[in-house]
Amino acid sequence: MAAPNEITPAQLLRLIGTPDAPVLADICIDEDFDADPYLIPGSYRHPHTGIESLKERLNGRRCVVICQKGLKLSQGVAAWLRNDGIKAEYLQGGMHGWRDHKDAPRIPASALPAAVGVSTLWVTRHRPKIDRIACPWLIRRFVDAQARFLFVSPSEVAGVAERFGATPFDVEDVFWSHRDEFCTFDTMLDEFGLRTPALDTLARVVRGADTNRHDLAPESAGLLALSVGLSRQFKDDHQQLEAGMILYDALYRWARDGRGEGHDWPADRKS
Repeated sequence: MAAPNEITPAQLLRLIGTPDAPVLADICIDEDFDADPYLIPGSYRHPHTGIESLKERLNGRRCVVICQKGLKLSQGVAAWLRNDGIKAEYLQGGMHGWRDHKDAPRIPASALPAAVGVSTLWVTRHRPKIDRIACPWLIRRFVDAQARFLFVSPSEVAGVAERFGATPFDVEDVFWSHRDEFCTFDTMLDEFGLRTPALDTLARVVRGADTNRHDLAPESAGLLALSVGLSRQFKDDHQQLEAGMILYDALYRWARDGRGEGHDWPADRKS
């Protein structure tokens, strides 16, 4: 049972990946982090001494503070934030508790592209359909909530990446792209260590829709239809991305919690 202002790994795991997930501030000291350089999905590093800058970054949003063992550092910072009017909790057991929890994914810190400013910056082809909406959703929900995405002409992706320090994805001959029969979404799950049952289920749907393999999952044909419809509905790629975030939020909750639910009416209809 969690103490007041404490959240358990199991409780946090249910929130990560959803629109209601709290901000996750990893305040492990450098020595502890270097000994175990992994991040809880969606978290970012921040020095425990930088309370005021952390408050600015939180901007009043609910947060969970994470240190190595869930003791003095995270409890102290969370208490300080609560004193200043921010809803803050600390993670029970800290990074050790998360590491020991069954099925709790951890992102290798080395997998994250270098930030441009305070967040990662990504670039891909304009007029996104499937992979180029699914990947930004995955990044914002599980890797970097503040990530920014640039949609440009296909011929300009490499140049924009070089000039602005952005990370290119879902184009040919780059690291973050298709590999064999797998799509960019799969690549990101592998590299970020996010192979969970729910995300694996979603990946099959995305892969089937993105590579025209609807035999992989019956939902792939529906995702293709919805994705084409979104692309026809929005002229602005960022507006389309925001609408797509809602679509993938729903697909993720279906993959995590709702796969066993069916629908028929009337209930007594004969086969």
